[in-house]
Amino acid sequence: MVPDVPGDLPVTKADLIDDSTRRRALLGSAVGSAVEWYDYFLYGTMAGLVFAPLFFPAADPVSAQMLALASFALAFLIRPIGGIVFSHIGDRIGRKKTLVMTLSIMGLSTFGIGLMPTYDSIGMWAPVLLTLLRLLQGLALGGEWGGGLLMAVEYSPKKRRGLYGAIPQTGALFGLALGNLTASGANAIFTNEQFLSYGWRVPFLLSVLLVWLGLWIRNAVAETPSFNKVRSERKTARVPLIETLKHHWPAVLTTIGAKFLETSTFFIFATFSLTYAIKLGFSRGIALNAVLIAAIVAIPVMLAVGAISDYIGRRKMYSAGAVCMMAYAIPFFWMMNQKLTTLLILAVVIGFGVIWSMYGAVLGTLFAESYPADVRYTGVSLGYQIGAAIVGGPAPLIATWLLKEYDGSYVPVAIFIMICGVISLISIAFSKDRHGQELDD
Repeated sequence: MVPDVPGDLPVTKADLIDDSTRRRALLGSAVGSAVEWYDYFLYGTMAGLVFAPLFFPAADPVSAQMLALASFALAFLIRPIGGIVFSHIGDRIGRKKTLVMTLSIMGLSTFGIGLMPTYDSIGMWAPVLLTLLRLLQGLALGGEWGGGLLMAVEYSPKKRRGLYGAIPQTGALFGLALGNLTASGANAIFTNEQFLSYGWRVPFLLSVLLVWLGLWIRNAVAETPSFNKVRSERKTARVPLIETLKHHWPAVLTTIGAKFLETSTFFIFATFSLTYAIKLGFSRGIALNAVLIAAIVAIPVMLAVGAISDYIGRRKMYSAGAVCMMAYAIPFFWMMNQKLTTLLILAVVIGFGVIWSMYGAVLGTLFAESYPADVRYTGVSLGYQIGAAIVGGPAPLIATWLLKEYDGSYVPVAIFIMICGVISLISIAFSKDRHGQELDD
């Protein structure tokens, strides 16, 4: 149970929602988010490990790897479209129905990837079909994140909103950890030849069980209080996208900019660090385990950060994390380049498990607080997914290209992280911090 915090603010109807209802909403948000991100990150993990030789063969291994990572990045271009389509449904019809749709699409496309024939079997159709399934994943996730976030935030009491908003973010980490765990398990069970032949398919095929669990839980969750209020008062926006761009474009720009650092560093830690560690001579299992440990560490850290933000505010917490990440960018790569397993794990745990969590935990709540209920799904999804498309998906590709162009030097990659940090710090300065205030007037 997540109890309310006693205070001097008046009690509202939102605060009178019973604990069991809140628990169901949080569980539906977290589990659904974990399943969606498991499916999504699994592709990124395999793109860094096996997709290059299986689906994108090329004479130059680096070029093959960049093609595999490019297919990973392409899904980010369609995520804003998914955000627009599903957020329109979410702001017009409801959060719950939308989330069932996105989870179903994600599950079917991921299962399809597990059945995909390779380049040796069907030639150029292999990378084409694989990329199409990846685009379906991007479409689904474009609508998932905003709805999962609002399922938690719109059920939260006003003085626990930071903690509640951090919970769906931890769902993403559970998904990443589960994806890495299954990939590590398959890597340990199968020989290298077996893993390349069919072992990599097992984690994708197992996702059907997780999708069934997620759908079962989400069907038991009622619609959010915020949307019910908008619907009962007949205040749903006719075209939420137009309403958002017309009246809330400053908040959208702020959301896009604030997303830069969070999304770029997330995918550098979760995806690029795998290929970089292997390039340095670490085994595939060690690289996967480093990210797995960091993701597990990040879960309680994010919950703690979310709770702290309910007292000191989202902007302060985000800014502190951004400054720490900019200062840590070069030490992170230096520690990895010492080629010691303990330093590799420590580097990823500090960067991903601790520092990233300082701004990753509060981002969703900060975004949700920036929009009114009738366009909230559209606003958070649009800004979030555009920011992710601009820099998140391309981040591993950009980092790989920078390494190649600068003869293996990691300094340009660190500078790229710092530039993203500056953009996000400027953007976050224009955001509204409404911790402790009512979410809906």
